[in-house]
Amino acid sequence: MPLRIEDYALIGDTQTAALVGRDGSIDWLCLPRFDSPACFAALLGDATHGRWLLAPAGDVTRTERRYRPGTLVLETDFHTAGGVLQVVDSMPIRDEAPDVVRVARCLEGRVAVRMELVLRFDFGHVVPWVRRSHDGGLTAIAGPDAVHLIPGRPTRGQDLTTIAEFELDAGDEVPFVLTWYPSHEQEPLPVDGLAATEDTTWWWEEWTARAEAGTEYADLVKRSLITLKALTYAPTGGIVAAPTTSLPEAIGGVRNWDYRFCWVRDATLTLQALMHAGYMEEARAWRDWLLRAVAGSPSEMQIMYGPAGERRLTELELPWLPGYEGSAPVRIGNAASGQFQLDVYGELMDALLQGREGGLPPEEASWRLQLALLDFLEGEWDKPDEGIWEVRGERRHFVHSKVMAWVAFDRGVRTAERFQPGDGPVDRWRELRDRIHREVCEQGFDAERGTFTQSYGSRGLDAATLMIPLVGFLPPGDERVAGTVDAIQRELVHDGFVMRYDTAEADDGLPPGEGAFLPCSFWLADCLAMIGRRDEAAELFGRLAGLANDVGLLAEEYDPRRGRLVGNFPQAFTHVGLVNTAMHLDRTRPSPAVARAERQGVKR
Repeated sequence: MPLRIEDYALIGDTQTAALVGRDGSIDWLCLPRFDSPACFAALLGDATHGRWLLAPAGDVTRTERRYRPGTLVLETDFHTAGGVLQVVDSMPIRDEAPDVVRVARCLEGRVAVRMELVLRFDFGHVVPWVRRSHDGGLTAIAGPDAVHLIPGRPTRGQDLTTIAEFELDAGDEVPFVLTWYPSHEQEPLPVDGLAATEDTTWWWEEWTARAEAGTEYADLVKRSLITLKALTYAPTGGIVAAPTTSLPEAIGGVRNWDYRFCWVRDATLTLQALMHAGYMEEARAWRDWLLRAVAGSPSEMQIMYGPAGERRLTELELPWLPGYEGSAPVRIGNAASGQFQLDVYGELMDALLQGREGGLPPEEASWRLQLALLDFLEGEWDKPDEGIWEVRGERRHFVHSKVMAWVAFDRGVRTAERFQPGDGPVDRWRELRDRIHREVCEQGFDAERGTFTQSYGSRGLDAATLMIPLVGFLPPGDERVAGTVDAIQRELVHDGFVMRYDTAEADDGLPPGEGAFLPCSFWLADCLAMIGRRDEAAELFGRLAGLANDVGLLAEEYDPRRGRLVGNFPQAFTHVGLVNTAMHLDRTRPSPAVARAERQGVKR
């Protein structure tokens, strides 16, 4: 039985990532990439589907854990009757092959330690052949995959599990190193586990030191930025939405999707957060990834790609995995890759403009891509689509989609005016921008209730319409913005957090049921701050930040009834929301003089 989602922490090497439980078990790891088959899949089943445990052999009275400051190096302290065992987990930034390094250190007394390694390739389906290697380690091979273990202590085999049992005294430390490589190649050179742990610590400290995160919430922002960097696929610059698949949006439900891919939308918003924090190198790498990924006809642009720009993301179900707490089916691949979603054009155009404004050097291929995409969008913006939430029902004229089509033409106009004068049909873009604006305000606004709706002619609400002031479609002071915020607070806020839309009423092609969508809750906080209700915004942000687990990680959604995180974890979209809202609150914080006057009751 897997742990609660919030009981996991993340380690990674910017090419793949693992989830480490509070109990010392690595229950999820795909090698060699984020979207590769898992060799540890206990997260979606049980220990027989693969895991790696390193923990005290006896009872644990208390567990504490933390990341080394500014890093993705995890320290977990297990308190026992005999002493304290610390396990330090990391994945060195990759050189030749992916490594997982685990160091057992006795901090106090004497502790009995147990290591259990259960390797199961192909998402828990294949039991490898294990043999002793010439260096005293173990090699496990099945099909294309091979894993080499350098154990710090002697091991034995039992019931298809590799086990080590030993004792440590205060000051002792023992490394274990697990390395993946293609089974047809030679084993990579061995890694010094202790040295690799310190090198990994230094690498992350140096990266984090460059962050421009001088906000009131600097620690939260830096942890989110580290998480976003960990979800970047370094060889190409692509950014995955999450390192997991099929963690359910509702425990026991069927809304279980594979998020180990690069959504243009999510990656674009991640790019903006990193860029605002000063990470222009990541922004440039993402732009280059984008140009490669979408090369070809604009009509064939997808909403998501593989980490290296792969287009074929065929969705399959894995019947041998029971799913997280019985939440089936378990899916790999994502059929939404074939959907038509208008909003991605707006997000892409906005990100590329912000990149130019932020100092990214001009790239002729980028502007030519933008011209081609806008030319395509001219003939497609007035068609129905699947929308930001990837409904699997009938296409509709979603208000958010049309707003983002407006954004695409607006950013095209602004880019041409500032950076590409005389290049592009700017007058035609202005006319289209104005036409879309009129249509959305006429057909997407319910004047009776004073709110924008989810789609033309519907009465249902959609939290995505909170983006209207955030992207500049309407100014914050417009009464239609305030009306939409109020309506969403009345109808979509449950137990203090925002639902995407009412799944019980919506015809989205799926059974109802999901948690509160955390990015939408951050959008609400942004809107509240923009319309002058900053105290409400700060209070909501505080509650959202309070949902992060003990090491600062957030999932996609939150189940207020169960008091648990749900959905894929950790989720880039959510951490982007945290970064952006923290920076937004910092920008709208009153000056010390104004704050002092307000405390003293002096009117401005």
